Amino acid sequence: MWRGAAAAAAVLAAVAGAALADGRPRAEAASGAAPRAGAAELRITRFLGERRLPHMMKVGGTTFGGVSGLDRDPRTGTWYLISDDRWRYDPARFYTGRLDIDLATGNFTGVRVTGAVTLRRPGGDPYPGFGKPGSADPETIRFDPRTRRVLWGSEGDRPDEGHQGIPLSQMSLSWARTDGRHAGALRVPPALRLTEEHRGPRRNFGFEALTFTPHGIAAMVEGPRYEDGEPPTVRHGALTRLTLWDRAGRVRAQYAYPVDRLPAAPNPPTGVTDSGVSEILAVGGHRFLALERSWLEGVGYKVRLYEFDVRGATDVLRRDSLAGDAPFRPVRKRFVADLGAFASPTQNLEALAWGPRLKSGECTLVAASDDNFDQREVTEFLAFAVRGC
Repeated sequence: MWRGAAAAAAVLAAVAGAALADGRPRAEAASGAAPRAGAAELRITRFLGERRLPHMMKVGGTTFGGVSGLDRDPRTGTWYLISDDRWRYDPARFYTGRLDIDLATGNFTGVRVTGAVTLRRPGGDPYPGFGKPGSADPETIRFDPRTRRVLWGSEGDRPDEGHQGIPLSQMSLSWARTDGRHAGALRVPPALRLTEEHRGPRRNFGFEALTFTPHGIAAMVEGPRYEDGEPPTVRHGALTRLTLWDRAGRVRAQYAYPVDRLPAAPNPPTGVTDSGVSEILAVGGHRFLALERSWLEGVGYKVRLYEFDVRGATDVLRRDSLAGDAPFRPVRKRFVADLGAFASPTQNLEALAWGPRLKSGECTLVAASDDNFDQREVTEFLAFAVRGC
């Protein structure tokens, strides 16, 4: 069990060190489809390939890019991709398309983006752009086969020392029809509400990760709340929160997830860093995958894939702080792969989803990158075959 911030830092450092010692990215591959409960540990068995899309290409009269989440409709094979553009180019939106994966061989041969859909507020109008009240920062999306709707997450926005003029816009998890019309929202626990004080989630550390479980919904904030400790450094990791809802939208539990310490020092040592969980994906009722993505000035991106399990972890829903002396158990996590080992240079991987199951029985797993609409980065898709799904 954990006691206090000093103990937390020590354990987080040990977790990160163990992962480096245990895990070596396998030049094998990955797969995906509906995961099976009670399966063995997930492992990549084959790398199926990389595909890239042109920078700033046009789709449906919009500028494509900023892919921060993706998911697949298993019935039709349609993929949904959400952009984190905040009306720098076009209103908040998601895209539809196809990924070409041969079910017999696993060959990943292409990505086609076929449509653009504007997300709508309850009144029917698009979300305002960056720096305006009520703006949205779309960061994750899931397709729900039960209701034929999408659920998407907005990171929201808030002022801080470096952005004092930013109006407060709350984080949200919203339902939308496939034509973009608003169809309801989940209740966000009070501890995850953004404020204008040093309380609650930090700016740019809100909802980045979302997934459906067999019985509900799970979402994770990217990094620690003010009350839960400092963001990761090269000396210590951090704690963020995974929240679980049931299918009726009731909050059921919350667990602490230990984010690794920074994988390298920035250059210069005082340079900017940004590190946290950029996406999660359910592997069953209690098992999940987590993408831990870091950007380090002068170094670039680092992305590591973990599997974690909430069984045995302490429910921290009613704990205001994870940095105090009250003991608790975080989730257990296990290193799976360094995703930067499969394509160079490492991109800003923010999206993770199951693809179709291969005839071999392997699942396909797809990761995608947010190019930040920057010509020095790319929109990249990596496909893997995996077992233990």
